[in-house]
Amino acid sequence: MQEIADIKQAVDGYNKLQGLISDLETAIELMQMEEDPDLVKEISDLGEQIETILHKFELEHLLGGQHDKCSAILSINSGAGGTESMDWANMLFRMYSRWGEAQKATVTVLDYQAGEEAGIKSVTLSIEVPYAYGKLKTEMGVHRLVRISPFDSAKRRHTSFASVAVYADIEDEIEIEILDSDLRIDTYRASGAGGQHINKTDSAIRITHIPTGTVAQCQNERSQHKNRATAMKILKAALYRLEEERLQKERDSAEAEKSDIAWGSQIRSYVMHPYQLVKDYRGGFETGNVSSVMDGGLDPIIESNLSFFAT
Repeated sequence: MQEIADIKQAVDGYNKLQGLISDLETAIELMQMEEDPDLVKEISDLGEQIETILHKFELEHLLGGQHDKCSAILSINSGAGGTESMDWANMLFRMYSRWGEAQKATVTVLDYQAGEEAGIKSVTLSIEVPYAYGKLKTEMGVHRLVRISPFDSAKRRHTSFASVAVYADIEDEIEIEILDSDLRIDTYRASGAGGQHINKTDSAIRITHIPTGTVAQCQNERSQHKNRATAMKILKAALYRLEEERLQKERDSAEAEKSDIAWGSQIRSYVMHPYQLVKDYRGGFETGNVSSVMDGGLDPIIESNLSFFAT
């Protein structure tokens, strides 16, 4: 039924486009016969509507991967740089949360590990909205920040790193066998914002898949049982991703590369001093409006990288 609905939506969009093009051709013919200010405005409006629909078609074509229409599970981990990197991870957490809000997504914090002094060691988010995975998969990699440190009394420039991992939320579609003997399950007390139950019970769950070293954890729910179910969902998505990367390695998939969260491995730099610049090293996108990007304005970067990976 979902596939039928998707096809119907595409056909309806195509028919609407054909109608607008026909209206535009008629308006242009009338304009050639007699100049009319109202026709000029109508032609302009029709052109804008056609451009909007064509852009939507192009984006949906770029988001044609097997799981691109799924919601996403996104994890952020601080890297080299201590407190600086933990603060940078927290800034990325805010950036992706704001992006999710702009997409009218349901953004849920599944796990939150606070830093010792500031920021976060790691955070895992569920971003529920169609095409979240298809768009956010281009964000996977190491993100680098250059700025004057607010934690340095000498006001020196610091470089910080954080890594982003993205998985498709496809638990119901995954057919993957996980042996109980391959799992190590630990409980711990939750940390960070989360209500009165936080730090009072060992309700948080950490599951380690021993053969691959993959770790999934959740502290969002009051119930240990619910946290375990969510952590298993994250683990399944992560293991599925690993298998996809293994199969795609021969096709030079950029997402299959794993690297240290440090110098020389970044996919994007965010420079706040001595100048303002966000530069992506894949599609070549650049902007001096760092504030807009940090407020969740990621769509131009995402679309640039989708086009880059499609070529």
